[in-house]
Amino acid sequence: MSCSSNIISQQDIRYIDFAALKAAGYRGAVFDKDNCITRPHKDTIVPEIQQAWDECRKTFGEGNVLIVSNSAGTWLDPGGIQCESVTHNTGVPVLRHKTFKPAYSCITTIRAYFSSLQFPIRDEELIVVGDRIFTDIVMTNRMRRWKKSRMTLTCGEDTVGKEKDASKNQPQGPLSIWTTGIWQQDSRVMRWGEQKLVDVVRRWTHDPVHTLDTSGFIREILISETQPGKRNRVLAALLAKFKTG
Repeated sequence: MSCSSNIISQQDIRYIDFAALKAAGYRGAVFDKDNCITRPHKDTIVPEIQQAWDECRKTFGEGNVLIVSNSAGTWLDPGGIQCESVTHNTGVPVLRHKTFKPAYSCITTIRAYFSSLQFPIRDEELIVVGDRIFTDIVMTNRMRRWKKSRMTLTCGEDTVGKEKDASKNQPQGPLSIWTTGIWQQDSRVMRWGEQKLVDVVRRWTHDPVHTLDTSGFIREILISETQPGKRNRVLAALLAKFKTG
């Protein structure tokens, strides 16, 4: 896996300034479901983040927010029953896809959705929000690497350099937003593995050229220490070390 510094790490979406993201050129959002905006196997938004969720939908606009789950909308959801329920309860569409994140075929389906909108949204104009390194963050990095490799193949190195200069004032997405708070305890082993992976990556990866200042996309709020569920301070600390190199 390749991680870039285009990552925001926050407890949950209440800390994200969606208006600032929109002002910076980000026009669409992809959200994970379980333990990100809902409790596992539930179809409704966690009450504590309902206001932030409504703000996100209002900011990006109708159809520009998409839920991509590895449960709802997949072959694990016969007849798309959960997909329809989640859409009804959250007010946004759920992607129907045949392969799990972070598969390239899933990425292709995401791109097809945003390309089909009345005002299409490009990869670099997306934020991707999720609580899992092995799915949500890996998928975002694959989308970013695909764009770079395609630019190199089709345009050549000189053209790529010129496009980079021209895009300095453009959104540098897709932007990963890693929510480290969890609403319901799940696999401790998997999350331990993710901690270790981030620790290894921060030791070996440092790319100051492509470092994105994301401080303007965060807002300070007062939230009870007991929310959401059990806070994962270790994950947040690891990523903070990784981002500062």
